[in-house]
Amino acid sequence: MAGAVLQQTPVTFRSRGLPAVSHLSRRPLGKLSLSSNLKIPKLTVKPLARRVRGRGARMADTAAGSYATALADVAAANNTLDQTYADVELLRKVLYDEDAVSYFANPIIDEAEKRSVVDKIAQSANLQPHVVNFLYIVLDMKRIDIFGEIAKDFESIYNELTRTELAVVTSVVPLESPQLAEIARGVQQLTGAKNVRIKTAVDPSLVAGFTIRYGNSGSKLIDLSVKKQLEEIASQLEIGEIQLAVV
Repeated sequence: MAGAVLQQTPVTFRSRGLPAVSHLSRRPLGKLSLSSNLKIPKLTVKPLARRVRGRGARMADTAAGSYATALADVAAANNTLDQTYADVELLRKVLYDEDAVSYFANPIIDEAEKRSVVDKIAQSANLQPHVVNFLYIVLDMKRIDIFGEIAKDFESIYNELTRTELAVVTSVVPLESPQLAEIARGVQQLTGAKNVRIKTAVDPSLVAGFTIRYGNSGSKLIDLSVKKQLEEIASQLEIGEIQLAVV
């Protein structure tokens, strides 16, 4: 059976045939800053203190968490959290491609050339100056290989600051917008969140129906799939797994 597939299309980034290299070793994260001619607040990354979140969860004391917190602090100070989140999501899709990560992590490629590529991405995507500055820091500190983790931690911080509940809806086929809107309203009523953001996934093994996962790190599950119903029937009848042939 096919597993759940997130509805996300990675951006293809080719390294022009340059030899791939392994990720550089991670160095301990010290306090760092990057000066710039840009008229933006100075961006500083510090070792992450154990910061208590609104829901009682604590961010792990990791390099990715430190970078994400620093970026969130600047975005909050600039009142640009929404746009910064959109910029980070775009960069996450670009750097989802292993060729892109290999390109930026390749020590053979001149740093000026890498910055030139970043500038082109920033211009075409209209990235905010402080996000570009942040990406320069990640490159300079040889941390491009953990950008996916940084983006994930930033999303968690963003959700808490904006009181946004993330719900992942998994179905056999993509659901229509009105159906997703109805699910979002239901999740909002359950959680009391100010905002609800829906991400979708496809899993043919559900047979029919859908599941909704939400809460801290997806800890809560609403299972309205036929697969779940079949499993419950099989359990009640004390028989093995029910196989349903789809014609």
